[in-house]
Amino acid sequence: MLWKKDVLFCDINPTCYAISAQKEICKRHVKDMLSKDKIAKSHSKHKLPNVISEQSSHLIKRGKGIDITLQENKAVNIRLACAKINGIIIHPGETFSFWKTVGKTTKRKGYKDGRVIEGNVLKPGIGGGLCNLSNTIHRMVLHSPLKVTEFHSHSDALAPDEGKRVPFSSGTSVSYNYIDYRFKNNSDQDIQLLLWCDDEELHGELRSERPFIYRFELSEEDHHFHKEGDKYYRISKIYKNVIDRSDGKIVARQLVLDNHSEVMFDYSLIPQDQIR
Repeated sequence: MLWKKDVLFCDINPTCYAISAQKEICKRHVKDMLSKDKIAKSHSKHKLPNVISEQSSHLIKRGKGIDITLQENKAVNIRLACAKINGIIIHPGETFSFWKTVGKTTKRKGYKDGRVIEGNVLKPGIGGGLCNLSNTIHRMVLHSPLKVTEFHSHSDALAPDEGKRVPFSSGTSVSYNYIDYRFKNNSDQDIQLLLWCDDEELHGELRSERPFIYRFELSEEDHHFHKEGDKYYRISKIYKNVIDRSDGKIVARQLVLDNHSEVMFDYSLIPQDQIR
């Protein structure tokens, strides 16, 4: 629905946004009821023997312009969601759904205000910061033969991490329940997802019953920043390389993201030698 000069109904005011969000939540419930996808539900405390991929990321970012309270709340939210996901088994043919596994984030369940993105604006919101968790899962899945069936991107240009840039360091968006992250186990063996936190680190492992004949890696090309009008954008292309374990040769190469992300941190932090 449009409102004057192509202004979306959801952008008129917060109430309109909430109404639009509830509509999308109801639509997803109906879509899921009609879907033939089999959603993974079983968990196991026993780890499958083979590690396909593993990832770690900081729970709390510190730096100029970063609200430390929202960061600490994000860590609380991620710990709660990890407890719901940790140990889940995705059998052959099953689909992992972030929101079907985590459930709705509410104050009653202990979730706090973290950072959420609404209309390209960062603001506090209950359960905020779970994009950090979904993104960690996405990075592991991209290092596997599993098939991503639902992926939504937001800005891959939030506050920069320390050290060397990691492709998909951010950028996987989730919002209950209609903006989901899903992948399908299209292999012939069980897959297990492990997620846990210690101190200020989030850790994840994707495991299987036995090794696959290929390994996978991500590469980023032509990374730079570009000014468009009065805004800056991160530009790059991210590829997934499929590598034969027997000889180390790349047998396939897939473009997984043509990155054009609005910078959502202080422009003064952009390295001048990376602006074109």
